[in-house]
Amino acid sequence: METTQYDSKTLLKYLRWVFLIAWVMQVAVWMLYQNGGATAGQLLMSVMMYVPLVVTLISGITLKGMGWKPKIKGNIGILLFSWFVPFILTFAGMALYFAFFPGHFDITGEAVFAAAGENGKAATEAFEAQGISYSEYFLINSLSASLYAPLINMFVAVGEEVGWRGYMNPVLKEKFGRSKGVIIGGIIWGIWHWPLIAFIGYEYGTEYIGFPVVGMLVFCLYTVLLGIIHDWVYEKSKCIWFPAILHGSINAAATLPIMVSKPDVGAYRLLGPFPNGIIAGLPIIVVGAVIFYFNYRKQKSV
Repeated sequence: METTQYDSKTLLKYLRWVFLIAWVMQVAVWMLYQNGGATAGQLLMSVMMYVPLVVTLISGITLKGMGWKPKIKGNIGILLFSWFVPFILTFAGMALYFAFFPGHFDITGEAVFAAAGENGKAATEAFEAQGISYSEYFLINSLSASLYAPLINMFVAVGEEVGWRGYMNPVLKEKFGRSKGVIIGGIIWGIWHWPLIAFIGYEYGTEYIGFPVVGMLVFCLYTVLLGIIHDWVYEKSKCIWFPAILHGSINAAATLPIMVSKPDVGAYRLLGPFPNGIIAGLPIIVVGAVIFYFNYRKQKSV
């Protein structure tokens, strides 16, 4: 992993295009949602994850030196951390949320089937035909989310990681210092999602007090702490695939809470059970804060 030299013109060009392209796409997502195209909108959000990579190239930034060659030797611990810890933290946060709100826990799959509509009915019939209970289905999904989904998701998540951790964070840390740089990077990462939060209630819905501003601020807290974890993994591994696996793991694990939650928890979505909620996100917040304290609080060279 080579040191990226700070250049204000290149950074501003990168930020201008990464926001312009992504925000136009987010408006398109909103329009699709307004016209019954939620599935197409979700697909477009997945495509949007490649915007930071594309803009890195548009801005004339070389991808060389970001650590494209997998470095397993000497990085087994970091690999296991990246692969499994997001899953563990998501489950811990989910358990914490349901400890506060046990009435929101549901193992019948009502939320999943309600969201799926007619497809949900077909899924129910398929389960019954195969003799699979919903709890067994949840276990199967949990195993897939922890064992192989992070690897599959990695190839999508690397689109963001190249831009955020591969290019942007190193130059921000060079300009502002490691602690301020990684925090600013996390805030930028969160703001990048703001139109989705405002337009379609991304992550938290629309029923909480202070919508959408409170949701935007809570999400930025989440991306700052999660960004610290990603950045630390990248620094330790010196390989862009490791934060991509971490990103893929958190995205995979984040699909599980809805499977054991009541279909409509309303304003409580700001609290959980997803890992970006205030309560359910506490494990990630704690881990990110600990990593920040011991690895970023004091300015030191990498």
